[in-house]
Amino acid sequence: MPTVWEPALDAEARRWQTVAQRLTEEFFAPNAAAVDAAQRYPTENVERLAAAGIDRLFLPKPFGEGASLTALSAVIEAIATGCSSTSGIVATLQLGANPVIFAGTERQKTDYLTHGDGRLKSVSFALSERDAGSDPASMTTSAVREGNGWRVRGEKCWIGGGGVADTYVVFAQTVPGSGHRGIAAFLVHATQPGVTAVGFEDKMGMRGTVNARLAFDTLVAEDAVLAAPGAAFALAIAALKVGRISVAAQSCGIALAAYRAAARHATTRSAFGRPIIDHQGVGFQLADLASRLSAGRMMTYAAAAAFDAGEDVTVIGAQAKLFCSEMAHEAVDIGVQVFGGAGFVKPNVVERLYRDQRATEIYEGTSEIQRLVIARAIKAEHAPDADADRMPADRPTGMMAAQ
Repeated sequence: MPTVWEPALDAEARRWQTVAQRLTEEFFAPNAAAVDAAQRYPTENVERLAAAGIDRLFLPKPFGEGASLTALSAVIEAIATGCSSTSGIVATLQLGANPVIFAGTERQKTDYLTHGDGRLKSVSFALSERDAGSDPASMTTSAVREGNGWRVRGEKCWIGGGGVADTYVVFAQTVPGSGHRGIAAFLVHATQPGVTAVGFEDKMGMRGTVNARLAFDTLVAEDAVLAAPGAAFALAIAALKVGRISVAAQSCGIALAAYRAAARHATTRSAFGRPIIDHQGVGFQLADLASRLSAGRMMTYAAAAAFDAGEDVTVIGAQAKLFCSEMAHEAVDIGVQVFGGAGFVKPNVVERLYRDQRATEIYEGTSEIQRLVIARAIKAEHAPDADADRMPADRPTGMMAAQ
């Protein structure tokens, strides 16, 4: 029996996991260090994802493969064991497309999700701003009536897939001072006039993903409104709830990679006449990590299964994202420590994982926001009449956009 728990996947999820593992072993993992060093968006990996159907895995037919969130989680986790950035690209594609799937008309889905030849368009989720990350209700990007459409004007930042996406889901304020009630969501073609990528972030980790600052001063038609004021905030939350489970899966993949590298090193590296795993200072850390990694995977797959069953995943999704991202932080830290000096220098997989992991505690809602979501749920459960200072049960935050 393995020391780290393995999920009992159904045939569909197992098949997709196998596809992801093969691509990761053959292509993504061998190229990960070079992609990181060059901070290069790996278009060849994106093409392989598309050829395998992974880029559209979670989208319902006829737009995608119609696979479960459990299958998507298994795929993201498997890819993250070899290339964090490529797993982030998969998560970004899912996060951007989900609002269109959740709220779009059939015409919008066709126009904004597919090219004329039926190939899938890439969609990016454009919510965050420099001064409106954890508090998106304070966003300054505006949407004002102009003729028969809307003038969308403002700047978004940390947008995953920005500059390479075909379509943006742009959240903008239609009624200044109205908070989240005035936010609407608009579908914007990346090539239309007035859409500009004004800069790209130079990141510590996840360097094979792109995160852009986007400037908008563009006119969109009425039929490009994806969610009207009053509905867009809930749509953003719905997308983020799925995204948090994806980040939990990604975190587990990163943690698995760090754990495996550290365990192999600890059993082959000797000090004071015996393998370093026989020293309690090392062996006990790995034992604790194997246990926490098992718990994190259990929580992640339980959250995915709950979503697939139609259950509300507000709390379990937040718990999975919080626990797994912080568990992955522990995993990469132990990985570097077990390798010692060799883990602190390039090229070493744990050095790269250490930098990649940090983003998982920020995007799709910081750890602090996940704790806030859970704390509010606890309050609602145990003090149901305490409404004086109650706020919305969930709020999006920190969208560096799903790496």
